[in-house]
Amino acid sequence: MTHAAHPDQLLDKLASDLENLLERRGITNPLMVGIHTGGAWLAERLHGMLKLQEPLATLDISFYRDDFSRIGMNPQVQTSQLPPQIENRHIILVDDVLHTGRTIRAAMNELFDYGRPASITLACLVQRNGRELPIQADVVGQTLKLDSSEHIKLTGPTPLAWELKRIEPK
Repeated sequence: MTHAAHPDQLLDKLASDLENLLERRGITNPLMVGIHTGGAWLAERLHGMLKLQEPLATLDISFYRDDFSRIGMNPQVQTSQLPPQIENRHIILVDDVLHTGRTIRAAMNELFDYGRPASITLACLVQRNGRELPIQADVVGQTLKLDSSEHIKLTGPTPLAWELKRIEPK
């Protein structure tokens, strides 16, 4: 595995790159949505760093996953906290690790159940190899190349840290 930078360092880069991207796109007053759990922790920090006015929103995409048979049901299902109106809103979707793309697909499915956003900007702290769906982040803190048996997970919320796990094939 390539060394993963400390999450706090990556957050600074992510906030700066995200601020520049929003400015280039002319997006003001976006709605930030963090995906439970790691993405919600990051979104909370980014929300403060970017001084966004709109309240922070969160998603729990457990019921929108398409891979229950492989990963099992999440025993810690939490409620999604979204404003009643996301129609035509610019959304910043935040997740910790972009791997297969299935989490992001599930998050977008849930968002579209609430309305049709004007745009969705995806911000991920780490992007890694192993994509199964054609989904990519607009802003990334770091890109890692991991073996297929390696998985990286953000732990936190305080302090934020990385946990590397090696999954032995069955």
